[in-house]
Amino acid sequence: MRFHTLHTDIAPPPRFTYPMCYEPHPLCLMAADEVQRHIAQAAEWREEAGRGKMFGVLVAAAPDGTLGYLAAYSGQLGGRNDWPFFVPAVFDILCPGGHFKTREAEITDINHRIAQLEAGADRAGAAERLDHLRRKCEAEEAGYRLCMAEAKRRRDELRAGGADEESLRRQSQHMKAELRRMKKRHAALMAEAAGDVAEACREAEELKARRRQMSDELQAWIFSQFRMLNALGQQRDLNDIFAAETGGAPPSGAGECCAPKLLQYAYSHALRPLCMAEFWWGESPRAEVRRHLNYYPACRGKCLPILKHMLQGLDVDPDPLEGDDGGRLQTIYEDGHIAVVDKPAGMLSVPGRTGRRSVADVLRMKWGDGAEPLVAHRLDMDTSGLLVVAKSPGDLRLLQRQFEGRSVKKRYIALVDAPHISPPEGRISLPLRPDPLDRPRQVVDRQQGREAVTYYRVMAERGGRVRLELHPLTGRTHQLRVHCAHPDGLNAPIVGDALYGQRAERLCLHAESIEFCHPATGQAMSFRSEAPF
Repeated sequence: MRFHTLHTDIAPPPRFTYPMCYEPHPLCLMAADEVQRHIAQAAEWREEAGRGKMFGVLVAAAPDGTLGYLAAYSGQLGGRNDWPFFVPAVFDILCPGGHFKTREAEITDINHRIAQLEAGADRAGAAERLDHLRRKCEAEEAGYRLCMAEAKRRRDELRAGGADEESLRRQSQHMKAELRRMKKRHAALMAEAAGDVAEACREAEELKARRRQMSDELQAWIFSQFRMLNALGQQRDLNDIFAAETGGAPPSGAGECCAPKLLQYAYSHALRPLCMAEFWWGESPRAEVRRHLNYYPACRGKCLPILKHMLQGLDVDPDPLEGDDGGRLQTIYEDGHIAVVDKPAGMLSVPGRTGRRSVADVLRMKWGDGAEPLVAHRLDMDTSGLLVVAKSPGDLRLLQRQFEGRSVKKRYIALVDAPHISPPEGRISLPLRPDPLDRPRQVVDRQQGREAVTYYRVMAERGGRVRLELHPLTGRTHQLRVHCAHPDGLNAPIVGDALYGQRAERLCLHAESIEFCHPATGQAMSFRSEAPF
């Protein structure tokens, strides 16, 4: 049985976990502790898990009222979907002799045939003959152009000596016509040789097209087998869910994460879901920040569309992003061109999709008369501190030129989870890009990422935490948060960073000071706001 009994007096929560943003319930912590002990003792796949894997727990009530939990891992583990302690896959694509394995074998055979054709003597010989012919034709044309140049030199000498101009002109025309005939002859030879290469490639290209078609059909078939339930007993497959939610096909691996597995098993076995949590076990991937035993929300790209369907019929905690806007916005400075405000943690800089209030919304109401506040730069919703707002497009352009030219000086204060930072000051350069399947999370990508540079200095070390000042040279999304948390950065996540560290009462990151030139007067402006932590 995959349902593990919990012996406790802890009361279940009144509503089910909102999986995209949550604080793990004590029952989930208890269940996760048991799962972690099981992982530590699993000799068959413990080493693989140690290289990094997401695990999840779902606390549920059985029809007779018994309290227990389910456990899951993302994807496969040890090449299997069916380890007894954990819930099985929603659909087991690894089933021997099944449709997937049969079609996968056919695609593998096609791959082998393509490799043989591309390495074959016929294709290599045809390509070699084409290359040889190309070089020969180029050399013949180059030699003839030298002859034409020499003939022109002689004609110029003859003209100077009074020779017949008509005869000289006919000679020039004849040589130009001969060059055109040569090029035409060469083009025909090249086309014939290229046709031999194309013929040698034709079967391989036909097989590649067949492989693409088979792969697409197989992927669509797989997603059609993931028939996801919800608490109302309704069932939809992944193709239908993603077509409705995103207008496209499901991403690879959809339906194989912990949360969908756990809910599917609970619904299929008449278990009533009470709360859920997911934690990371093992090493962090090189690109993204995942810390051992930290709890994380479900991914947005793969899981959010599925969970919107699967959570229907459950009483779920509200999305915190649609709740309190974080507090009161304070205006530090204002004139006819700009305003400098102190944004509280929890307020958006500009309007988002959740309907949550933003700095622009608050100032629009305050200024009235059709005013349109134009935020010159942004702070993350959970970051507090100074923000510059323009009152006209012209002022905005002048401010943005300063940001683009990196003449604006910004200083942030952060509190990080680490007893010590060494060296006490330095430079971090880790290029960043968004994770398309889990926005707004950012990952380090040294090939495709955009340059991101931060200077840091230790201000104080106390109680296992370090207070830092941070100076971003660039302004990438989540730059300071990733640079602090990533192992190749400071390896010290900012306190309260639920994405890259651990959730706390607030994200301890504050935009403390900013220096820039006034867009209208050119006067140097400097503002400061005390960090509230």
